[in-house]
Amino acid sequence: MSENRALTRRALLVGVGAAGGAGAMFAAMGALGLAPDSQEKSFVPPQPSDFSLSGRAAAKVVILGGGVAGLTCAYELGKAGYDCTILEAADRVGGRNLTLRGGDRLAEMGGETQTAGFEEGTYFNAGPGRIAPWMVTMDYCRELGVPIETFVNNNASAYVYTQGMTAPIRSRTARADLYGYVAELLAKATNAGALNRRLTKDDRERLSEFLRRFGDLGPDLGYHGSTRRGFETYPGVADGVPIAGPSSLRAVLAAGTGRAITNDFGYDQATPMFQPVGGMDSIVTALVKAVGRDRIRTSTRVTGVKNLPDGVEVTHQGGTFKADYCIATLPPHLFARLPHNLGAPVTAALRTPAPVAAGKIGLEYGRRWWEIDDRIYGGITETDLDITHIWYPSYGYHSRSGLLVGYYNSDENAELYGKLPHAGRRSRALTQGKKIHGEKYRSELRSSLSIAWQRQPYIEGGWTTWPSYQGAFTLLQRPAGRVYFAGDWLTHLIAWQAGALESARRAVTDLHSRVLQATS
Repeated sequence: MSENRALTRRALLVGVGAAGGAGAMFAAMGALGLAPDSQEKSFVPPQPSDFSLSGRAAAKVVILGGGVAGLTCAYELGKAGYDCTILEAADRVGGRNLTLRGGDRLAEMGGETQTAGFEEGTYFNAGPGRIAPWMVTMDYCRELGVPIETFVNNNASAYVYTQGMTAPIRSRTARADLYGYVAELLAKATNAGALNRRLTKDDRERLSEFLRRFGDLGPDLGYHGSTRRGFETYPGVADGVPIAGPSSLRAVLAAGTGRAITNDFGYDQATPMFQPVGGMDSIVTALVKAVGRDRIRTSTRVTGVKNLPDGVEVTHQGGTFKADYCIATLPPHLFARLPHNLGAPVTAALRTPAPVAAGKIGLEYGRRWWEIDDRIYGGITETDLDITHIWYPSYGYHSRSGLLVGYYNSDENAELYGKLPHAGRRSRALTQGKKIHGEKYRSELRSSLSIAWQRQPYIEGGWTTWPSYQGAFTLLQRPAGRVYFAGDWLTHLIAWQAGALESARRAVTDLHSRVLQATS
C-alpha cells in the first residue's frame, strides 16, 4: 500500500466512530488493545456542595443538645481535629428527628406514656418526614451513606376535602375544575378585548392558546369538564366512564380548594421530594456513628452556662464540664431559662422567638385499603378540618399492612389535640378522617400513637417563629463570649432539618476561624 493510501489506527477509529458511534469505536479500541480494561480506583465526581473546614485545629468544645444541629457540629468539628462532647438531656439523641417503631415508648410532660404497637417493618416519622432535593440534607445523606427514596408529596389520586363540600373529591378533579374555570374567565376576557391595552395581538393569541391548553377549554373558550377530572371507571377494553360534572363556578369557588391544590407550588414543597429508606432517624444513626457514641452523654440535663476568661463552664445534673468553647443547640426558649452570665441582651434575644405547637398521629391498619380500595399510593390529602392533612405512606407498597399520618397540624389545631389524652386525639382524628374515607377509617384501625411536640420534654415545641429577622436574630448569630448558638431557629429554614444543618455549618466555620486566628 502506498504512503498516501495508508490507513492509520487513528483514521480507522474515526471512521468506525462516524459509522457506528462511540460504542463501536470503544469496542474497536479494545480489539486494538488501546482501551483500558479497568480503573485503578472508582470515579467520584466532584460535589460543589461538599463542606469541610480548611485546616486543622485543636480545642475542646462542649455541645449542648444532641439533635441534628448538635450532632452535625460535632461531626464537622471532629473532622477538623476538635475534641467534642455532646451533652443531651433526653435519654436519646436526634431531638425532633424522631422515628418510632414497635416497642418504642413516648412520654409527655404531664401526660401519659405511650408504647408503639406497630408491626415489624412499620415506622412513624413523628418529626420531619420529607426532604426537598435542593436542601443540604441530601448532601449529608450522600456523604454519610444514608439511602434515600422518593417521598410522594403530590398525588392526583389523593383527596381534597373542605367544609364547603358535600363529599371529598380527588385532587386531580379539584385542580381540573379550578384551573378550567380560571382559564375560561381569562380567555373570555382576553377575547372580549379587556386586555388590549396590556397585550399586543400576538400576545393575546399566545395567551389564548396557552389558556385553552391550561384549562382544557372548548372551542367556545368555555370549561365544560375534561378527562383530567378522572373517571368512575377508567378506559380499558371498553370506554371509560368519566366523573360526572363539573360543578358550577360558584360551587367550585365556594369549596375553597385553592390552598389545598397550591400547597406544593412553593420551592420547599415542589415535586420531587425524598425520604431516607427505613425512617428519617437513619440520618441520626449515621451521624452518631460518625461522631462516636463515646462523645455523646445522654440523660445529662444542663443546669447552667458560664463564660470564663479562658473557656466555658457548663454545669449539669452530674457535675461540671469545662471546655474551650461551647455551641448551644437547645431550643432558645429553654436556654433562656438557664442560669448564665451571657448578659441580659442575650436572654432577651433568646426569649424573642415563640415556640409553635405541632402534632402528629400515626394510624396503623392491618390492610392497606388506601391502595386497594382508593388507588392511593403515597401523597397527601388536604383538608381544612383540624387534622389539616392525611399522609399516605411512600414505602411498603403492596405490603399487607401500613401506617397513615392521620393528622399533622400546628398552632391552634395542635393545641386543641395536644390537650387531649391519646385516646381523645385518636377518637377525634378518626371522626374527622371518616368524613373522607368512610367507616373503614375507624373500623379497620390496628394501632395508633400520637405526639404533641409542645409537650415533649427538653423540646417544648415543634419549631419557633420570629417577629422579624433583625435585632435578636442577628445578635444570636454571633457568639456570646465563647458560647455559640446553632439550630434551625437561627435560619430562614425553620422547621426543616436543612436549617439545623446550615446553622451548624455557620457556627463551626465561625468558631474554627476564631481558633485558627488565635493560634496563628
